[in-house]
Amino acid sequence: MEDVLRNASVKRITAEMHHLGIAGQVTILSDSARSAAEAAAALGIEVGQIASSIVFKLPDGRPLLVITSGAHRVDTALVAASIGVEELHRADADFVKSASGISIGGVSPFGWQHDGSLANPEPVVLIDEALAAFDLVWAAAGHPHAVFPTTYEELIKSTNAQPLIVGD
Repeated sequence: MEDVLRNASVKRITAEMHHLGIAGQVTILSDSARSAAEAAAALGIEVGQIASSIVFKLPDGRPLLVITSGAHRVDTALVAASIGVEELHRADADFVKSASGISIGGVSPFGWQHDGSLANPEPVVLIDEALAAFDLVWAAAGHPHAVFPTTYEELIKSTNAQPLIVGD
């Protein structure tokens, strides 16, 4: 499992955590954390404490990152209406990798490889208000086996996320 810590994405997320002042340490899970339920089971926590990073594609082609509680499904119609767009498009694995520099299953809420250009713009970021109910939440750290502890407040500060009710 030490190989996970040498993964380029995990190293980038770890460096970004340090830069942002996030004190939590990356934890390597023996089993995959590709789903919120898997991650919660591995950590022995409530599924709602998992801060899942879900990527969508906005109608103008920009990425939309929704940091949602693992207990929720994103209501795409609700989110689209809340941010004033007609609809959200599902992002395929290639779009997610291109937008974030991270493969699906390990997408972190920050540390994305974007340069702000039209070809690789900074994501629009929303955060599920349901995560505020927990003192500690866990997010992916660039790999399906890597997660880190943080707080709702730290996620807002580190991502400039807009709080929103994103689903039920």
